[in-house]
Amino acid sequence: MIAALVDLNPPGSYLHWGFILISLANFLVIVAMVILFALAISLPFLRHHRRKAAAVAPAPSPAGAGPGATHEPRPPAPEEPVDPTLWTSRLRRLWLHFLPPSKLLPDSQPAYVASWIYVFGVLTLAGFLVACASGLVLALEGPIWWHTSSVGHFVNSLHLWSVECFMGFMAIHLWGKFWMAAWRGRRALTWMTGVVAFLVSVFEAFTGYLSQTNFDSQWIAFEAKDAMNAAGIGAFFNTMNFGQALMLHIVFVPLVLVAIIALHILMVRLRGVVPPIDAKPEHLDPALAPTEPVLTEPVAVPTEEALR
Repeated sequence: MIAALVDLNPPGSYLHWGFILISLANFLVIVAMVILFALAISLPFLRHHRRKAAAVAPAPSPAGAGPGATHEPRPPAPEEPVDPTLWTSRLRRLWLHFLPPSKLLPDSQPAYVASWIYVFGVLTLAGFLVACASGLVLALEGPIWWHTSSVGHFVNSLHLWSVECFMGFMAIHLWGKFWMAAWRGRRALTWMTGVVAFLVSVFEAFTGYLSQTNFDSQWIAFEAKDAMNAAGIGAFFNTMNFGQALMLHIVFVPLVLVAIIALHILMVRLRGVVPPIDAKPEHLDPALAPTEPVLTEPVAVPTEEALR
């Protein structure tokens, strides 16, 4: 298992229970995913201290001006005339209407985001970026490099484990959003784009396995061709064709996946992060929180005789 972190060539170990046959590495990854999911919904989130806004110092007066000197404000620069008939102007107004800068790049997040289950969306994106960067290096160097060079073994392993983290974090992210009913509040498109991104990622990982150019990839291609032919896909996608699988893996499917992920992130920014099911108005907006403590038990008022 330790050697598998840096060298993907040794044969793997498998667990066989009845009709279940799974590799030891995949079994451990699934166990780790379940443990991470359980910890994410049970462990308290790290508290952070908000920095107090620093006082803005007055602008220094220019040299030669006395302490009582005043300066007239500089007149604003004249704005260029806007043509409302241009499609770029209409598109900009539409974009600013639905996604203003405060919503596209917010300065703060709701209080309920301080939970581990909300972290796995960002972790999924981070794993995807590492997979793209390491995959770009592998595509530039070629299969011989990642099979014979020690640096190639490392980059190949980095690409594999970044994909494993990407798929695992995405599965945990989907689990959390499913039990949170993340399609609430007109977020159905956000949920659907996330599910479609997961399905496209499965096909992307499948073409990646076909592109390994080792015995595992040959076995996977030989066994999968019957399934593809039975589904009617064999006429368009031949698993035995290494060039086609490689081009799908590094060109076509990544472009589709990037577009879906970008749409998903835009929908999250447009609709906001889904709140918990039992969230109250004061949880969603701190301004609605009560300023005075609410008494849960009646307080006995002393009588005049007791005061005497």
